[in-house]
Amino acid sequence: MKAWVLYGINDFRYCETAEPEPSNNEVIVKVERAGICGSDIPRIYENGAHNMPLITGHEFSGRVVRIGRNAEKKWYGKRVGVFPLIPCRDCFCCRRRSYEMCRGYSYLGSSKNGGFAEFAAVPEWNLIALPDEVGFEEAAMLEPVTVAVHAIRRIQPLPSESVVIYGLGTIGLLLTMLLVEKGIQNLFIIGNKDIQKKQALKMGIPESCYCDSRQQSIEGWVLSHTEGAGADVLYECVGKSENIAQTIDLAAPGGRICMVGNPCSDILLDKNIYWKILRRQLTITGTWNSAFTGDINDDWHYAMKKLQEKKIAPADMITHRYPMKEMEKGFHIMRDKTEDYIKIMMVQE
Repeated sequence: MKAWVLYGINDFRYCETAEPEPSNNEVIVKVERAGICGSDIPRIYENGAHNMPLITGHEFSGRVVRIGRNAEKKWYGKRVGVFPLIPCRDCFCCRRRSYEMCRGYSYLGSSKNGGFAEFAAVPEWNLIALPDEVGFEEAAMLEPVTVAVHAIRRIQPLPSESVVIYGLGTIGLLLTMLLVEKGIQNLFIIGNKDIQKKQALKMGIPESCYCDSRQQSIEGWVLSHTEGAGADVLYECVGKSENIAQTIDLAAPGGRICMVGNPCSDILLDKNIYWKILRRQLTITGTWNSAFTGDINDDWHYAMKKLQEKKIAPADMITHRYPMKEMEKGFHIMRDKTEDYIKIMMVQE
């Protein structure tokens, strides 16, 4: 089969490789769509992966075309989304079914072959069936959508509270989409690209509730929209020290902050910022993944229901589509920032 294989740091090739064989509890998914995550770029060009050579890509969907010996036959022919984290099942977190916090997990696309390929081997436990109303592109967006769902559930903002989203990459915009759908009225978002503003306004955010950090003072803007008190709830979606410090600075007394952005480097806080955590009695939590248990109320089933009911439209955020053989264009756009983008998607021909 054809696949994008990471042989070493900055050694990423579109090439022929062996088709996967399913183990007893796996199925083979014919990949139909696969999105590039921001984390794929440093993995490919800067840091490498846990195991190499490796087929990267963890945001994907497709159709089951082969079944392992012990996998349920019901999966054959099914259209599916894929939860990429493979839990160890033995650690304390797994015993509590908090699989997203597993201490010994494997992961499709970073430690085990993933979705930038014609076919991928996936444990049947990691599959979620797609209803007829949900297409492959929406299903390939499920992983980032559920990360945003999990972040919302970590804090549970109330309709009456003021909510700030700082950083409008894919996750920040998905948070915006989901909070608009939840009916949060006092929603204020901070971005720095024209394409982010365009997408936010399309979602129904009033222009007065969008702060362009290139042109406006973030502190003054947030305080002016919160009667000088600061925000009740804040989502930090950048992952840089200066942004985290400013997020803390913008919190109202008793405020709640969810750290969502992957760290770009070491995070260092000035003493005065730390004092604000103490004196304002702030609650700070973090998240990096989503809850997938197979239960009807987990993050993935919640997101699937929203997709099925057409309450959210994450595929509207796809700005670039490339056939697999041309995916290098997408990787380079994200690496070099040569074009504005939100989500870049691989489309099988």
